[in-house]
Order: sequence, then C-alpha cells, then structure tokens
Amino acid sequence: MRPRAMRPAAAWLAGAAGAGFLAGVLLTSAPRPAPVVPRQLLTPPPVSAPTIGTNPVEELRKRHLALPLPDLERGDLRDTFDEMRGGTRRHEALDIVAPRNTPVLAVEDGQVAKLFLSKAGGLTIYQFDPTATYAYYYAHLERYADGVKEGDRVERGQVIGYVGTSGNAPPDAPHLHFAIFKLTDAKRWWQGTALDPYPILSR
Repeated sequence: MRPRAMRPAAAWLAGAAGAGFLAGVLLTSAPRPAPVVPRQLLTPPPVSAPTIGTNPVEELRKRHLALPLPDLERGDLRDTFDEMRGGTRRHEALDIVAPRNTPVLAVEDGQVAKLFLSKAGGLTIYQFDPTATYAYYYAHLERYADGVKEGDRVERGQVIGYVGTSGNAPPDAPHLHFAIFKLTDAKRWWQGTALDPYPILSR
C-alpha cells in the first residue's frame, strides 16, 4: 500500500485535535518537520508582581524622594532621629527649620491617608506612598493647602501644607517635623516602624 501524502501543518493540527493525537500521526521513515503552533495558542509567561525590597532605607534612597520644602538643600539637613524629646522618647523624625508659612511639599506621589489634629503634632498629614508600603508624616503645620482632603491623590512636589508651630512646637520656632515609617500589613495610618529620614533624603 502506498503511504498517504503528508498534509500541511495546519491541517495536521486540525486532524490531531479532532481524532486524537495518536490517530493523526502517520509513521514514516522520513523525518517530519515540527508543526507550527499558531500564535494565539501560545501561553505568555506569567508576569511577577513588583516586590518590596528587604532594606527599606536603601529602597527609598533609590526613589530619590523630593525634599519636603522648596529651596532646601540636602546638605542643610541635620539628623535628629535619635535625639531625645521630653527626656523619655526618641524623636524618630527630622526637624527642618523654616519660616512660618513656607510651603510643605509631597516628597513622592501617593495618597493623603489622614489629616489629623493631635496634641503633640498639631495639624498633621499622613501620606501613603504609591504602594501603600510607607507613610510620610508632616507635622506642626500652620495650615493645610487649600482643597487638600483625605483620600486625595497627590503628586511629588505638590504643596500640601505650610510650616507652622501647631501642637507642642515652640511658638517662636516654626519648623517641619517630617517622619517616615513602614506600614504594617494592616495599612493603618497610625501604625508602623519608624525609619530614619536623614540617610534617605540627605543623598
């Protein structure tokens, strides 16, 4: 019996799909070229989600965050993270001296998580970063920028408030109290691990 002529690859695939792979294969002594798989049948490789680095300080350095006050130079910053306040608690923030009503700028894109009035911080803003992994905390504000409200999306460099002395800041020493902390899995605006902003912003 004469062997049947080989069908084109597309027809061969159709036959294999309809009658089963084994029934569609004709054994011959001649090598058979590999069938061409239509592009739409190819499965793209899975895309992995962005990961958060294990070293938060180094990760935030790579983002090159903006400074929270205009005309501020990185060399002007002074590390006050480990200074004691009230004799019993560590400061865990940067104090940046500036004239009253100096605009306060968002250091990165993100979302206003909370506008909060506290005895210690006065008028404050808690801003989440775009991944809701970190919170940026701005305190002792004189006032909020017009129109800023909770849930707002803000952009890097956007004015969100103004330097003041609200809370427990000395009335004759306006300054911005700026802090960064890594949020817990619960993503609560008041809860997280404090990170020293100085090595993040000073370079």
